[in-house]
Amino acid sequence: MSKTVISTDGKKRCTWSASAPEFLKYHDEEWGFPVRDDYRLFEKLCLEGFQSGLSWRTILAKRENFRKAFHNFDFNKIAKFTQKDVTRLLKDEGIIRHKGKIEAVINNAKMAQEIVQSHGSLAAYIWSFEPDKKDLVTPQTASTSAASVALSKALKKQGWKFVGPTTVYAFMQAMGLINDHAVGCVIRSKVETKRRSFKKP
Repeated sequence: MSKTVISTDGKKRCTWSASAPEFLKYHDEEWGFPVRDDYRLFEKLCLEGFQSGLSWRTILAKRENFRKAFHNFDFNKIAKFTQKDVTRLLKDEGIIRHKGKIEAVINNAKMAQEIVQSHGSLAAYIWSFEPDKKDLVTPQTASTSAASVALSKALKKQGWKFVGPTTVYAFMQAMGLINDHAVGCVIRSKVETKRRSFKKP
């Protein structure tokens, strides 16, 4: 199947951008653009964990609810959550009510704090796993990579949960550690421009 599709404006985009109405804006304005904000990086890691076994469309539709429930993914606040918060979240119909995944977010918030203490920021740690250009494959032909396996192993060793290699690869695609927009996609060059001017944390 072709990796690009002609959008209503006559421009080529990644095929997946046309698979749901809300994907176009996400594809054009977020996916693949490099991110250095700790809370946004933490949010995406958490949401990719919640997506496990589900579709990104389901998670994207509930993203604002997740942000409200988890204090905009401020891991310093989430790290203080107690069993009372877990009970509250399990009753929240606006999010995915999965006890293991909710508890993983709270656990991972504490792990994120440890990374900030040891590396200065979560972003500095995450971006140290950016793959070398020579190791990149044709866009959208892989679901894991050596870099995603390495980051997954490192996070798991530290104690993170729901951060398997496939989850981490999707995270890397979305947060701009790689530019996985299809060749010919109108957004690919925009992402590349942003990546060139991006200062790694």
